[in-house]
Amino acid sequence: MKIEDEIKSTVPLDNSKKVILNILYTQNVVTDKLNEILKPYDLSAEQYNVLRILRGQKGCPANMCSIQERMLAKTSNTTRLVDKLLLKELVTREVCSENRRKIEVLITTKGLELLSELDPKIKEHEHSFAKNLNREELEILNDLLEKYRNHYN
Repeated sequence: MKIEDEIKSTVPLDNSKKVILNILYTQNVVTDKLNEILKPYDLSAEQYNVLRILRGQKGCPANMCSIQERMLAKTSNTTRLVDKLLLKELVTREVCSENRRKIEVLITTKGLELLSELDPKIKEHEHSFAKNLNREELEILNDLLEKYRNHYN
């Protein structure tokens, strides 16, 4: 369905506005479906992102700065997210012995097990949105989105 139909626009939209509306609307659709998957696990998309970042550390601790740099939503409150994951026993947090101002965060076995359980559900979620596009179209879409986004970089 066209974006004009989705938002019930009664006026013509120029292409630059349509692109932004399409991206924002699509982001909301993707996020809503992701939140449906995560809700039974009492996880937000941002908490899930932190867990994936920590799993990618392959057993090495990450500090708050490195987590923040890798977050999809750069405005996320990393400290608050880690605190919530700590309460759920999905991560540990310790003061670095060499630099007491540095906090090191590690994913726990419980956190890794949760991600293992979520992996196939998330993979299905990702594939469900890609099913209408072939491999070449997916590559083109990725290239175009990166080109569009990197205009300001």
